[in-house]
Amino acid sequence: MPRLDHTAFVNACRDERGVGHHTLRAYAQDLRTFARFTETHRLSDPLSKDDILAYHRHLRDALNAKPATIERRLVTLKSYFAWREDRNSALPSPFADVRISVRIPRRLPRPIDRDILKAVLQVGDGPIAPPSKPGEHDATPASEIAVTPLIIKLLIVTGLRISELTNVKVRDVSHDGSQILVRGKGNNERIVFVPNRELQEELKHYLMARYAQCGSSEALFLNTEGRRLRSATFRKRLRALSRRLGIEPHLTPHRFRHSAATLLIEEGIDIRMVQALLGHANLKTTEIYVRVSNHALRRALERADILEVLRN
Repeated sequence: MPRLDHTAFVNACRDERGVGHHTLRAYAQDLRTFARFTETHRLSDPLSKDDILAYHRHLRDALNAKPATIERRLVTLKSYFAWREDRNSALPSPFADVRISVRIPRRLPRPIDRDILKAVLQVGDGPIAPPSKPGEHDATPASEIAVTPLIIKLLIVTGLRISELTNVKVRDVSHDGSQILVRGKGNNERIVFVPNRELQEELKHYLMARYAQCGSSEALFLNTEGRRLRSATFRKRLRALSRRLGIEPHLTPHRFRHSAATLLIEEGIDIRMVQALLGHANLKTTEIYVRVSNHALRRALERADILEVLRN
């Protein structure tokens, strides 16, 4: 069985390339999956092109992995073996002559309908939290009541990833609540603006309370136990809100991001400005929201069929 030094590889990706925490976890998982495959099939170095092709078939047929998952795992492996070969030329990469085409169906983002967004914004500052387990205290702490609606509004107007927002520190927000310093993928920094005056005031007052409580170096958003709010915790709150409002499919942080991008493009904001807001390295990633907007336009035109109107 080949020795996969995935810990050293993951550390190198973190230290040399600034790869984010979630991506590093995915890399480690991908390499562990391949290690199990090599152990089961008693493979040993040097691995061959046929071994990689067999692994591709294993992912597709035995594990029934989705095309996007297959592509990611193969890309991770290719990067790993290139890194290993660079450190030890006696261990050539088995990907040298491998040509694998994985067809990934292009799925359009699913923004949230405007009517649903309006309903979410009208919920107000009532408690939004998963139901307590039997025996737990039923009261919702004031910090949670204030934080959840504020985060929802920020996601809608900024298009931030939830991981970006939950990693914001008190010192990253301007004193007037109009700007947020964000660290995105690859630890790249960008400034995100909060254009709505009312939301600026909400953020400003919350910021002042947090600063008085902890100073500038702590996380901006906390959970009910006083620790940094985790993305997974906020997703649970959104699922609870979805059940409360009868929203299907349930709300997710990334759907708010999709909605922000789509709404901005529909309101005539230049696509490059939307790209800068979302922190996309490639404009092609942002262009998909133009297609979403065009899809909405087509549905609207079909509903208002001019020829049918003229015939009646």
